[in-house]
Amino acid sequence: MTTKDASTPALPTLSAGLHRGFRWYARRCLARQFNALRVLKTAPPPVASAAPMAFFLNHAAWWDPLVALFLAGKFPPQHRPFAPIDAEALQRYPSLERLGFFPVERSTGHGARQFLKGSMAVLASPNNSLWLTPQGHFTDIRDRPLRFEAGLSHLAARLPRIPFIPVAIEYAYWFERGAEVLVAFGKPVDFPPDLPAAKCNTICESHLTAAQDELAAASCRRQPGSPALHVAVNKLKESVDLRQFR
Repeated sequence: MTTKDASTPALPTLSAGLHRGFRWYARRCLARQFNALRVLKTAPPPVASAAPMAFFLNHAAWWDPLVALFLAGKFPPQHRPFAPIDAEALQRYPSLERLGFFPVERSTGHGARQFLKGSMAVLASPNNSLWLTPQGHFTDIRDRPLRFEAGLSHLAARLPRIPFIPVAIEYAYWFERGAEVLVAFGKPVDFPPDLPAAKCNTICESHLTAAQDELAAASCRRQPGSPALHVAVNKLKESVDLRQFR
């Protein structure tokens, strides 16, 4: 477990009310635009641990932030979610800081240091979660091999005991007018101590690739009634019971 020091930046002050409002907004948007959000059960997401954890996901579409916001409110439900954001965007929308976003300058050495310090501050405390899109830009779900920017690997190399959990997201049209949001949580990545950052990157890329491949196979089967898929949200079901994930 990491500890804070004088160089660790202060985390954003989260607004519980604003979080509830945005989660409600995200869910309503998803319910209006998609037939269902389905989570593959092969690797259930953590729901009970108080340990800090990092989630890294592929960046498939514009909808990814709203999907991540919905997921962050449920997996694990007691955690406070944080995420880096372009510093200029945060200046334009300062209220996002109260949702857990912290500023990072894009494509600069100072921004790299901002990312590491902010992320390590998040993961220094229990009941915090960090959500990352290490590809750094929209990427087709079929692109192989996956290529990550360097930030995730340097973070993982510094925090080998923190669980890093891959999250695959896909949007597919099956039998209904609306699309399906499909999600697969991969198994937490284990990093040996003193592993070089480049090797951490390779391991993370391979774990997310495996989660994406597993999700793609489930998508191709087009079985909405499959017991391997849980409907997390849809237009007809307003209450969400996630107990069966435990």
